[in-house]
Amino acid sequence: MTIRWEAAGATHVGRVRKGNEDAFLLDEGRGIFVIADGMGGHAAGEVASSLAVRMMAERLAQAIDSGHPAAELPEVIEQAFHAIQEEFSRCCSDDPRKAGMGTTLIACAITRDGACRVGHLGDSRAYRLRDGRLDALTIDHTWVQREIDAGRLAATAAEAHPFSHMLSRVLSADMPSDPDLLAPDLQPDDLLLLTTDGLHGLVPDAEILRICSQDSQHLPLPALLDLLIERANTRGGRDNITAIAVRILPNG
Repeated sequence: MTIRWEAAGATHVGRVRKGNEDAFLLDEGRGIFVIADGMGGHAAGEVASSLAVRMMAERLAQAIDSGHPAAELPEVIEQAFHAIQEEFSRCCSDDPRKAGMGTTLIACAITRDGACRVGHLGDSRAYRLRDGRLDALTIDHTWVQREIDAGRLAATAAEAHPFSHMLSRVLSADMPSDPDLLAPDLQPDDLLLLTTDGLHGLVPDAEILRICSQDSQHLPLPALLDLLIERANTRGGRDNITAIAVRILPNG
């Protein structure tokens, strides 16, 4: 199967924060899509997210340009996570003010033969909309999600829990951690959505589904992202808001 796609990305500072520590990069031609939500004082969050998306995209672009098949891309993604972590360590050694810098990171690579490879750390999410159903492809690396998985906390209590945004795994200088590696399948008319928690933390999945389902095959992707960001801001815009949408085009 040969597939085609179109993509768009957008970010917004939100209504509360003065700076934007989110970053994203899309290389539509190569099928590379990366999103990150940085953290750390003295602008370290902005440095971390920007550095992470740039290094990940560069590694994936080199692999794709060199003809690496989809089966080898998970190793490329994993090695890029480790290289970014090493670069974070170097940055903190050179500038102690960057101590504590870190970021969530999702990297997605799509190939023309229909393969999709995803690497993930943190609580940014990847969704897939198919046939009127929105599925989260990633699992949040948060304290609350870990407690839910262990059966110690009910999912219904998660949203209001005081530790709901406490990360259990993240890409940082002092926390080496292997990413989750995923290989979701793709079909024509699927919509992939990558988001930071500034969006999905304020807009419930049911509402994301409703917005993304609005005449989904005709609404331009930039307009769709504008609707999602507007909704997050309407709900308070407490955080930076970033999303990438990738539509798998119909055959023909």
